[in-house]
Amino acid sequence: MAYAQPPAPAPGDSAVGDAADARLDDYRELTDVALRTRYEPPHGLFIAEGEVVLRRALRAGYRPRSILVDTKRYGQVADLAATLDSPVYTAGQDVLEAVTGFHVHRGVLASFHRRPLPPAEQVLAGARRVLILEDVNNHTNVGAVFRGAAGLGLDAVLLSPSCADPLYRRSVRVSMGEVFAVPYARLTPWPTGLAAVRAAGFTVLALTPAPDAVRLQDLTEGQRRRPALLFGAEGPGLSGAALSASDVRVRIPMRGGVDSLNVAASAAVACWELCRTD
Repeated sequence: MAYAQPPAPAPGDSAVGDAADARLDDYRELTDVALRTRYEPPHGLFIAEGEVVLRRALRAGYRPRSILVDTKRYGQVADLAATLDSPVYTAGQDVLEAVTGFHVHRGVLASFHRRPLPPAEQVLAGARRVLILEDVNNHTNVGAVFRGAAGLGLDAVLLSPSCADPLYRRSVRVSMGEVFAVPYARLTPWPTGLAAVRAAGFTVLALTPAPDAVRLQDLTEGQRRRPALLFGAEGPGLSGAALSASDVRVRIPMRGGVDSLNVAASAAVACWELCRTD
C-alpha cells in the first residue's frame, strides 16, 4: 500500500537516529518472549503493534507512554501527535529493526500503561456468558480466543494463573485489539476458584474430546442459560482437577477420524453454538 508524503514530524526532538537511544527502551527485543515477559508486567506496560490496534487501545481508555513510528508513516498518527500528551518518536526502518529485533512492517508501535486487573467476582457480575482458559500458554491461541469471544458474543474471559498474558504483543496483534474489548481476570485459586463461577449462577461446561461427554448441541436450555465454557491447553487439554470441578463435560462431535480442534477453533465453535439464538 502506498502512502502519501507524510507531514513533517512535530517540532522538538521526536526524531530518533540512534538505536541505543534510551527513549526507545520500551521497544527493545520485542521478539524475545522471555525477556519481554520479565520486562513488561513489572514495568506496568504493554506494546501495541499497528495503527488499528493502537487506536483500539486508545478507544478502550488505555493511556499511552509513547508511540514509535516509521518516519515514512508519520502521517498515519499525525492526528494523535497533535492531541496526546505522550511523545511520538519517529525513526527509520534500520533503527526500528535494530531496536525491536524484527522488520516492523506495520510501521507503528506504541507502549501503553497497564491497568490493574479487576477481581474475578467483578467480571462475573457483569456477564451472562463467559469463557475460561486453563494453562493456555500460547500467545497466538490466547489472542485468537479473545477475538472469537468478542465477535461471537461472550461477555468475559477468565484465566488460570499460568495462562499467557493477553496483553503480550502477539496476543494483542492476533486479537486485532479485541483483548481491550473483552473484560478479563485471573481466577484464583485454581481450580477451586471455579466454585466462585458456579456461585455466581453459571454452569461450568468443560470441553473435552471424551466420547462419553455430552454433545455440544445436546445441552439443555438450563445448561445454556448462563454458560461458563472451560477450555484447556493444546495437547494435554483440561486437567483432571478442572474436569472434576466442572458441572458438565461437553464435546464437539468430530468426523473423519479427527479427534479434536485447536483450542481457539473449539472456543469459536462453542461460542457460536451457545450464542446463535441471540
